[in-house]
Amino acid sequence: MLPPACTTAYTYDPLFLAHHLPGHPESRTRLERIMAELEQASLLARMTLIPPQPASQELLTAVHDADYVQELAALAQRGGGHLDPDTYVGPRSYTAAALAAGGVVALVRAVMAGQARNGIALVRPPGHHAVRSGGMGFCLLNNIAIAAQAALTECGLTRILIVDWDVHHGNGTQDIFYGTPQVLFFSTHQYPYYPGTGGVREIGAGAGRGYTVNVPLPAGVGDEGFRRIYAEVLTPLAERYRPELILISAGFDAHWDDPLASLRLSLAGYWQLAQTVVGLADRLCAGRLVVTLEGGYNLEVLALAVANLCRALLGDAHPGPDPFGPSPWPERSVAEIIAAARQMHRLTDPAQPAGHS
Repeated sequence: MLPPACTTAYTYDPLFLAHHLPGHPESRTRLERIMAELEQASLLARMTLIPPQPASQELLTAVHDADYVQELAALAQRGGGHLDPDTYVGPRSYTAAALAAGGVVALVRAVMAGQARNGIALVRPPGHHAVRSGGMGFCLLNNIAIAAQAALTECGLTRILIVDWDVHHGNGTQDIFYGTPQVLFFSTHQYPYYPGTGGVREIGAGAGRGYTVNVPLPAGVGDEGFRRIYAEVLTPLAERYRPELILISAGFDAHWDDPLASLRLSLAGYWQLAQTVVGLADRLCAGRLVVTLEGGYNLEVLALAVANLCRALLGDAHPGPDPFGPSPWPERSVAEIIAAARQMHRLTDPAQPAGHS
């Protein structure tokens, strides 16, 4: 067995499949395909399973309004319904969501305790759209925010970097940490697009001003654009902030063949993102990195991309097969948005702290 410092951990439970609505894009089939690919590629055998436990009411209500948590549980108990036209709740959805959030928390605890170097939460329902007051956009509870809150309160951390590369803006995560410098939230996303938030001028408020970093992208940005953004915006931000822990909201719906969006990343582009964040964690916070799943609706792309992410966490030098290849269309320049983000966050001045007035 690998020593703890070299271990990549994962969390998973079959209960995550109980949250399901036939015909909905965010169905249990997504996670079933992921788990089948990880098994076939012998990746699960190389990682350590950390069984999830439900997130405590104390943690849930540190992030979400207590009334919402109670209403969500009651709706599931009544047999389910919808929070909005896109966001369903079934009889076991609340239990699955609380366990999903608890799974990400369990990985954070393991990484912070030195029991694992990094980890990936193979969980659903996703979470990054869930705001303090409610769920939306397929999300019920904000898994990554709940895990970050656990790291802040239980581990005494003061600097957590959350990177969100889902094609949709992580409005819920932004909402929850908008006023604090203890979390630096960085998001790349198609814009204007659902949920309509994430403009470059949304940078935080009060003590949190400067600690929200949005890089809104027009349709058509692909591998080269993301490479430049991660090199010219994320990397200097992270080096300036010096996080104690990095958390990733990993959606794979920015792939060029995803049915729900129009960015043009390839599997090779996602491998590049994974390599970048693993490298940042190695250099800045002793490798401490925890990933949780968000979107991704081309099921083959999703499974292969998650497998590659596991390979990156394990330290593999090369990704797996890519039957899709590069985007067949030319991609749009990101020069203007990079310039705007660097100016907004004063990245031309290396001495400038992460937050600013």
